[in-house]
Amino acid sequence: MTVPTKVTLTFDNGQPPIELPVLAGNLGPNVIDIRDLSKLGFLTYDPGFMSTASCNSSISFIDGEAGLLYYRGYPIEQLAQHSDFIEVSYLLIHGELPTSEEKVAFDKTMRRHTMLHDQINTVFRGFRRDAHPMAVLVGVTGALSAFYHDSIDVFDARNREISAYRLIAKVSTIAAMSYKYNMGEPFVYPQNRLGYAENFLYMMFSMPSEPYVVNPVAARALDKILVLHADHEQNASTSTVRLAGSSGANPFACIAAGMASLWGPLHGGANEAVLKMLEDIGDVSRIPEYINRAKDKSNSFRLMGFGHRIYKNMDPRAAVMRQTCHELLNELQLTEDPLFKIALELERIAAQDEYFISRKLYPNVDFYSGIVFRALGIPPSMFTAIFALARTVGWVAQWNEMLAENNHRIGRPRQHYNGAARRDYVPVAERV
Repeated sequence: MTVPTKVTLTFDNGQPPIELPVLAGNLGPNVIDIRDLSKLGFLTYDPGFMSTASCNSSISFIDGEAGLLYYRGYPIEQLAQHSDFIEVSYLLIHGELPTSEEKVAFDKTMRRHTMLHDQINTVFRGFRRDAHPMAVLVGVTGALSAFYHDSIDVFDARNREISAYRLIAKVSTIAAMSYKYNMGEPFVYPQNRLGYAENFLYMMFSMPSEPYVVNPVAARALDKILVLHADHEQNASTSTVRLAGSSGANPFACIAAGMASLWGPLHGGANEAVLKMLEDIGDVSRIPEYINRAKDKSNSFRLMGFGHRIYKNMDPRAAVMRQTCHELLNELQLTEDPLFKIALELERIAAQDEYFISRKLYPNVDFYSGIVFRALGIPPSMFTAIFALARTVGWVAQWNEMLAENNHRIGRPRQHYNGAARRDYVPVAERV
């Protein structure tokens, strides 16, 4: 079908029609350019911005109907199978996969930036020990601008690159230290001999008093989670980063804003909800009861981790995560764990039950990632923190892309005002 070059907006009151240009993207829906509409006295109304393209971007692409997710044009399944998080980070930031020399240099740079300024330890001590790790992660990430203010000229490309590298490397350390602080355990400093995912697990679970070796299968499982969650178009947290960054705010504040948005239970808490559901079910024998409740429209119960708001077909990340999940459970000999047995039985039923099949309610990436996190020994309070760790690279790439645009403008969403019309002030003594 030929893509139209313009559309005509007509009115039923005799007002002259308005012509609006149509922009064709490489993939996805065509876009009606409404930038000049406000000059003509009109705005569009789109709560949640579900029909509004807020930016041009070449970083990631989703086709929910077809079940596709691309990073810079590469299918997520290929990247998850053949690549690793460091290489994917390079791809998202620089737009192309690195050569072997570029990857070695980038990996070396990431390892060199993992340490935090020593005084940041004092920042941690300002929090209560029982503070949620996400509260600590948001606060400490935002505080980085007080320690690394030598590279926060956001309109300088080299400054943005340095800040990007610092954020990707240091958020891992901050997240691990947030967990250690919450547990009352001593901080474990990063080991630059270790890979990204391996280093994070080392900082999470080792103790200074004894040697600790990270299980390579566990490290690979976490690395895949990081790859699968690195970017996902203009979701709530990514849009938050872009909106904050549009004002010229420093990068550490922008990423902290994205983390705060991600912390919302409607955004980053889905895998935690999966585990809670499995715990509520409690035993394999009770699964039919909960399946029936899920099918009952009058019942408020919902099976968490099935279906997806964006993907109307199979979540492309779920198949990768499913394989990883089963590999990890077998490696750690956890297939007989009661909670995992419930999850595996739910998965089996969903693949065979006509109710799930007809509605395309497939297990999504959150269903499997929650199980993987539990198998790794990661507590639910850390799930969103690790999500933020993965998504930081996507946020940084989106932030950098926006600021590099020649026509960069501060974000300014409009509104449909439905409050009181003009009225005059009445002194308090005269009010009835």
